[in-house]
Amino acid sequence: MSVGKMGLTIEEAAESTGIGRNTMRKLIGWGKLPILKLGRKTIIRKDALERFMEANQGRNLLVRNEVRRIE
Repeated sequence: MSVGKMGLTIEEAAESTGIGRNTMRKLIGWGKLPILKLGRKTIIRKDALERFMEANQGRNLLVRNEVRRIE
C-alpha cells in the first residue's frame, strides 16, 4: 500500500495552490504558514496548507495584515 506525501516543498505547494513561489516564501517569512525545516529544505504539511487556504479564502495574500495565520 502506497501512502502519498504528507509534506510539500515550497515549489510543490506553490504549484498545487497556484500561489507563486515568492508569495509562498513571503507568507512563510511573515509566520502565516507553519513549516518544517530539514537543513535548507522547507516542508509544508498538506493539511496545514489546506487549512491556510480555507482560512484565507477571499483575502488578498499580498497584504500582510489581511492574511490569517494558522497553527
